[in-house]
Amino acid sequence: MRVWKKSRTFAPVFKRLIIILLTLSACAPLLAQQDSLRVSVLTCSPGQEVYSLYGHTAIRVQVPTDSIDEVFNYGVFDFRKPHFTWHFVLGQTDYMVESLPWHYFVIDYERRGSGITEQELNLTPAEASRLHAALTRNCLPENREYRYSFLYNNCTTKVRDMVEQAVVGSIRYPDALPHLTARQILHRYTAQHPWAQEGNDLLLGAEVDTIMSERAAMFIPDNMMQVFDEAYILTPKGDMRPLVKSKKVLLEAKPQAVEPEFPLTPLQAMLVFAGICLLIMLIEIWTRRLFWLWDVLLLLLQGIAGTLLTFMLLFSEHPAVDSNWQVGLLNPICLFGIPLVIKAAIRHKQTLWYAFYFATLALFLLFSPWIPQVYAKITVPLALCLLTRPISYYYFCHRKKTHGRK
Repeated sequence: MRVWKKSRTFAPVFKRLIIILLTLSACAPLLAQQDSLRVSVLTCSPGQEVYSLYGHTAIRVQVPTDSIDEVFNYGVFDFRKPHFTWHFVLGQTDYMVESLPWHYFVIDYERRGSGITEQELNLTPAEASRLHAALTRNCLPENREYRYSFLYNNCTTKVRDMVEQAVVGSIRYPDALPHLTARQILHRYTAQHPWAQEGNDLLLGAEVDTIMSERAAMFIPDNMMQVFDEAYILTPKGDMRPLVKSKKVLLEAKPQAVEPEFPLTPLQAMLVFAGICLLIMLIEIWTRRLFWLWDVLLLLLQGIAGTLLTFMLLFSEHPAVDSNWQVGLLNPICLFGIPLVIKAAIRHKQTLWYAFYFATLALFLLFSPWIPQVYAKITVPLALCLLTRPISYYYFCHRKKTHGRK
């Protein structure tokens, strides 16, 4: 009887032990996967194409036990989407995140000649697993798209945000970057591409001429890599550990030849334009004839450029285009001056358009030093060149009156 009682007493114990062993054996692969999971931030050096001038950022996830080595890329867009160009102008550009095998990613950047630097993150197994799961969820068709914003929500800031969400505690960033405006930061990357720089400066307004915070300046991949190097994780218990465990260069950048965008720089082109304006003015004085067709051409070009700037200012969701004071020079009002100039020339009568035009250009030049915006290099020289037209017109009218009296 005693033996029977003992065996009955120990039976539940054996059952629990078996259940525990089975549970551990089932969880062992998962625990091994978490321990071997490595998450890294990849920073790619700038290329020579317009879309690659500022570099790129992605996240790499490696699970050697499962032969997983994939890259999550938030910089994917589809040109084939209906009305892509129209939505891009409106600032309604939806980018996507996708995962692809590491070897495809590195082949693409090796072909471009860009370098790749890897920063392995110092995450706990639970944090790394949480980040991997979040990235995987983001790649689902219903989650993969996001509204892209070059300055505030791009492929680099998305990586930072995903890392911040996965960390238990908070990430503290150092004051490691020079205090610059967004325009100054962009100029560092477009120095060898003067026309791309000029296009940026024509479209971007005063918003990019304020000093950026440390966090805001991380929209540039190189800046975020530099800040991550010195950042640390602060846990709820008050413990601190570096955000980056190790850093290494996986792919060396190759020297890339800079192909000229145009034979002349913007300033050189403006000098040529100034020479043409002065030459036409001298010919008008010499021949005593007003070249009103030249006025029509300038007003047409000025009005078209002004229509684009005004449209971007009023309707586009792109950041910083709604604070562009250069619309004082380039605006669609110039298109209304074309029929007035043509009508006056055909009927041989004077028009008040040139007085209005002169006043607009003069006021823009007068107040431009006090406007808190860095203009494109061609803006002020262009205003001075256009000012020759009303001056030439009134000189012509004055001379015509003088000869009429004689």
